[in-house]
Amino acid sequence: MTLTVFIDGAAGTTGLEIRERLASRGDVALVTVEESRRKEPAARAEALNDADVVILCLPDDAAREAVAMIANDRTRVIDASTAHRTVSDWTYGLAELEPDQADRIAAARRVTNPGCYPTGFLALVRPLVRAGLLGTDAPLSVNAASGYSGGGKAMIAEFEGGEAVTAFRPYALALAHKHVAEMTRHAGLSVAPIFQPAVARTYRGMVVQVPLHLSQLARAATLTDLSEVLAEAYDGGRVVRFAHEAATVVKIEDDAGSDRMTLRVDGNQATGQALLIATLDNLGKGAAGAAVQNLNIMAGFDPVAGLTL
Repeated sequence: MTLTVFIDGAAGTTGLEIRERLASRGDVALVTVEESRRKEPAARAEALNDADVVILCLPDDAAREAVAMIANDRTRVIDASTAHRTVSDWTYGLAELEPDQADRIAAARRVTNPGCYPTGFLALVRPLVRAGLLGTDAPLSVNAASGYSGGGKAMIAEFEGGEAVTAFRPYALALAHKHVAEMTRHAGLSVAPIFQPAVARTYRGMVVQVPLHLSQLARAATLTDLSEVLAEAYDGGRVVRFAHEAATVVKIEDDAGSDRMTLRVDGNQATGQALLIATLDNLGKGAAGAAVQNLNIMAGFDPVAGLTL
């Protein structure tokens, strides 16, 4: 079977990365719009309705507009924007979120790609909530840094054009980042975490950290207990892996250039402090890699086809 796919927004950073992962595959045929017609609504509507699967790499309003232009019950959608990540009739596209999440994605007509920061946070926190180690009302914080490619073309130009002179730039200081609602909903929390993102002077890569006092846990547990829950949750997984070995240093580039994600638990048992850490590529498992993984699952292909692990 050859699947026809239209990437709406194929010239953007995520769209280009998706094209790269699909380019050499014989089971996928890309639907394209001639450059001269690219901005014509009729041409765009035709492509949206001709494809088996549409991947939206657009700003939120444009993504909603694209969905409204699909006038058939056949075309399936993967939305890489933030427009539908907390909308109840869209399936959340983090295949590892729940034991049956991949099955939900396989059956879905509308799938919303996760955000890059929430991908790391949810992979660390959701299994602990599900296991009853973290209460739904746990007051969590998440500290994270991403490569500047996550800011799109404008930020890439800023960093690579010499305008950005900082090595590390915290932002969203009002603690109202749009990813917070996504994190809260899909972790199953009733209290929004404090989210502290930053941009680092590296093109790609991401590190997400969730610090915990063991006294925050809903029941008594050790660092080993936390590790065992996460290791079991991702046992046998091909994209998300748990690192059992202790780390002395974790780098933002650790999983850059790949579509995998690595999780670990570090900390100090004597002081009752734990540090949950995820490393991933903001453009890989945090964006394009996740979209291709979802595409594969929806089409019944090998879930990791086209991915670099």
